[in-house]
Amino acid sequence: MKQQTIYEVAVIPIGSLNTIREKETVLSYFSNLSKCLDQVIASLVINGWESKINYTAVYRSLKEKGKYVAEFKIANNKIFRIVITPRTINPSLTMLGIEEKPI
Repeated sequence: MKQQTIYEVAVIPIGSLNTIREKETVLSYFSNLSKCLDQVIASLVINGWESKINYTAVYRSLKEKGKYVAEFKIANNKIFRIVITPRTINPSLTMLGIEEKPI
């Protein structure tokens, strides 16, 4: 099978406001990093958040750290965190820790 990298975008509610209005983490998956960032930036702008995310920063962070994290806050209160993580689908098969049958 052909291995492919997809990008998981997690929008995680954080901070003290989350205790007042509890929300669940929202996960989305994209097969293309550029389209992933286009969607994230568009969603932020439509909802009135200043977009501090750019392709170069995300790409470098994914290569160096394995994930990209951006936190958004109002008046020093953290509201939510966006985490972008690459995931591999169809990983190469291993023996899953199963040993050879003794004779």
